[in-house]
Amino acid sequence: MIGIIGRKLGMTQIFNELGQQIPCTVVEAPPNPVIFVTNKEESGFASVQLGFGTQRLARESKQGERTPRGRRANKAEIGHAMKAGLDAPPYTLRSFRIDDAPGKEPEIPTYNVGDKIDVSIFAPGDTVKVTGTTKGRGFQGVVKRWGFGGGPNTHGNTKHRRPGSIGPGTDPSRVIKGKKMPGHYGDERHTQTHLRIEKIDAERNLIYIRGSIAGPRSGIVMIRKQA
Repeated sequence: MIGIIGRKLGMTQIFNELGQQIPCTVVEAPPNPVIFVTNKEESGFASVQLGFGTQRLARESKQGERTPRGRRANKAEIGHAMKAGLDAPPYTLRSFRIDDAPGKEPEIPTYNVGDKIDVSIFAPGDTVKVTGTTKGRGFQGVVKRWGFGGGPNTHGNTKHRRPGSIGPGTDPSRVIKGKKMPGHYGDERHTQTHLRIEKIDAERNLIYIRGSIAGPRSGIVMIRKQA
């Protein structure tokens, strides 16, 4: 089922017809160009590759002129975008399956390279799932990372936030795989399902989604329809 790529702007609140206050996440989703199309006959599945944003291009170097700092699009990315009729390659590329809609033998929609997907594919009341990257919190201990209770704070205890024993010494004489330990917390791909679209602002390309979604402000998210 088709979706769209957007940028998380933050959270706000709106009021419905009954006067109830509803917390919403606002996502800005300008029209996404179709960069590439995969056919089910050739690859076994049907999908479209959408683009979001614009990358910077390298300037023609002149003698004695320094190259500006920052990443620039490479030739492969520029060539891939030119096939779709774009002057500059998108900042982000994401693929969306269009042959996994619910129901028996659903009709696969047809898209061509160069088409634009905008917020009009959604409507208030639709149920969607949103995929984003969670906030990175760096290296954290087990209390913050996994919610451990920690040790006592009194009676001479000095190991308040330690994980304690991580494995028996005799059997199995090792640390079991998957043991919850301190480590890198966050910065992971996360998909949240069964979210409701409360409002669509087509003029400003804004989508109001009920509740919170993964990621920081200005984080890139994928919004897909859900049965």
